[in-house]
Amino acid sequence: GGFRGGFGGSRGRIRLLAPRGLVVGSAANRVAHHTSEFACPHLVVRRGQPFDLRVLLPRPFDPEDDSLCVELTLGPNPQVAKGTHVLIPLGETSATGWTAEEEEREEGAERPGGPALRLCVTAPPDAPIGRYRLSVKTRTGVGEYAAPFEDANDIILLFNPWCPDDNVYMEKTSDLNEYVLNETGRIFYGTEDQIAERSWNYGQFDAGVLEACLYILDRRGMPHSARGDPVMVSRVVSAMVNSLDDNGVLVGNWTGDYAQGTNPSAWAGSVDILRAYHRGGAPVRFGQCWVFAGVMTTVLRCLGLPTRTVTNYNSAHDTDVSLTTDIYFDENMRPMERLNTDSVWNFHVWNDCWMKRPDLPDGYDGWQVVDATPQETSSGLFCCGPCSVTAVKNGEVFLKYDTPFVFAEVNSDKVYWQRQPNGAFSVVHVEEGAIGRRISTLGAGSGARIDITHQYKHPEGSEEERRAVSTATSHGSRPRTRGTPSTGEVTVTVGAGPAVAGAELELRVVARNQGAEPRTLRLRLALAPVRYTGVAGAPFRQEQHRRAVPPGQEETVTMTVGYAEYGPHVGDQDALKLSVAGAVEETGQVVAKELRVRLQAPDLTLTVGAGRVPGVPAVSLGTVEAGQTLRLRQPVVPLRPGRRRLVAAMESAQLGPVHGTLQFDAAPDPTGNAGRGDAAGRAPLGAPGGDRGGT
Repeated sequence: GGFRGGFGGSRGRIRLLAPRGLVVGSAANRVAHHTSEFACPHLVVRRGQPFDLRVLLPRPFDPEDDSLCVELTLGPNPQVAKGTHVLIPLGETSATGWTAEEEEREEGAERPGGPALRLCVTAPPDAPIGRYRLSVKTRTGVGEYAAPFEDANDIILLFNPWCPDDNVYMEKTSDLNEYVLNETGRIFYGTEDQIAERSWNYGQFDAGVLEACLYILDRRGMPHSARGDPVMVSRVVSAMVNSLDDNGVLVGNWTGDYAQGTNPSAWAGSVDILRAYHRGGAPVRFGQCWVFAGVMTTVLRCLGLPTRTVTNYNSAHDTDVSLTTDIYFDENMRPMERLNTDSVWNFHVWNDCWMKRPDLPDGYDGWQVVDATPQETSSGLFCCGPCSVTAVKNGEVFLKYDTPFVFAEVNSDKVYWQRQPNGAFSVVHVEEGAIGRRISTLGAGSGARIDITHQYKHPEGSEEERRAVSTATSHGSRPRTRGTPSTGEVTVTVGAGPAVAGAELELRVVARNQGAEPRTLRLRLALAPVRYTGVAGAPFRQEQHRRAVPPGQEETVTMTVGYAEYGPHVGDQDALKLSVAGAVEETGQVVAKELRVRLQAPDLTLTVGAGRVPGVPAVSLGTVEAGQTLRLRQPVVPLRPGRRRLVAAMESAQLGPVHGTLQFDAAPDPTGNAGRGDAAGRAPLGAPGGDRGGT
């Protein structure tokens, strides 16, 4: 199959045309396809863009009498109808849209290396991605010859965000340098008032990572013919990065007990996780949301999908699709934690990937949310997305995939319910704008945090934003007439002094009376540890206060807590939650507020020393006193030259892991071996680059 007919000619010299070999691709192809960084033995190319194929022949090719066909297969059961068995007759377009054109022949002498046919092969911009076997068939008047498939000739085809006809096309090259090619990044965490960041090594070009990413699609049993669709690929990856229901990459663990694996905070990158999963086939222990998101960024960038890691502060987890976050109090305004199944995560990390959405009406292309942290099932699977950020912004929760869940994460209202004497609950306070704050990602090229909240929602309280919320709640499980947001003469704000692990903590509640009459306020304060997932422990300090607030004045209530009191309750990634609730005696007005305080850990500062440092064994350290500085020396061997970022983590039982980062320039190896990611290509450290400090 795959040849044009008409083999005339009875010249005696015609014989079977058996190629001497194939030369697949060139260094120039790797540069043009933006794949030269891959430490992979096979040619890696992108769809919609040509690559070179040289067919070495025993004699010159005669277009009159000879015919040639390039053959590619994908997966164990290649089929022409599914686009996984590709036959490209020279000079014609195959049924699958692939082309193979002969390069212009140069007049005169044959090039060195003997007779050869030089071809340009191009995959269509919607071809399935993956590892293709490649060979050629020839036909002469004497008969057909099929060259054997050889592993060395395999090619790996990826999505092409540089190609205008690919559904993942992104116009700005500066953005592609960040969202596809950047191997390091920063992931934001903490609380909205205390945004912290950790460096993450995505390492999408490191040896073994590309193979691991393709293995993930195989483990899921994803049909090879569906692998050209970024919507389905991103959805499968979001399901496979967590281990639930498909033995995927990472086991989630939020218990605080990580004895059976690695503390999620100790990971500094995705490479070891993906290699371990590919090597052993068993889920790696353990992950939490930023680890899932970091691995997701690696996999999608590796496959060619522009991807960013996104952090949402005060991220709601709506368990009943009501699209509101409900908080319950008893008659005395004590929180009823057993009823509070909707949790508000201090922060939650997910991903946006960039693509067209031909499966949706017009207007929903661009950034799509995918979330690999297993929270709720989607169509029966633990995956989430892709969900159009535009649909979230407009409250169009009826558009797939998982838009109601993402909408609630960023734009649900906080509704406070109080149990009445008859046992029923009624809404006593509605707080708008408390959920989905300071949505953050790393800016392209700037290396700085940018706030993308405006991409996810209209300005808080604006007409468009309220319309989006009412559109969304009308599709929720509990359509309701919106309670008006609580207003009243007395307003309450909460704040904290500097929160440093080990130091005394000061919390403040300020009540302001904006009315013309004096008011008496009864307040109940409760301080409890809270996991970053919003699950609160029992309060370890509770106080009640009664304050008279003159008209136009404010009163401050302070709560001071020593380390000896809060230390035993706070683990790694935990924060403290101050719940304030109360009522005005004269009017019955209810006030309620929550504050989350994250305790700040020290930075790890990295600097590049001069010259090579002799081997230093890993060090186990004793106690470091307050205010002390600790210095260690460690040799580092970069695998490839160019601007690189070093990421380091140090673990401590009291502080949890502490992270630092350093950018530097690695000089090319003077022997000229660098650039393939192998031991021979190790590059010495050059001069330190940009930001020298810790994170």
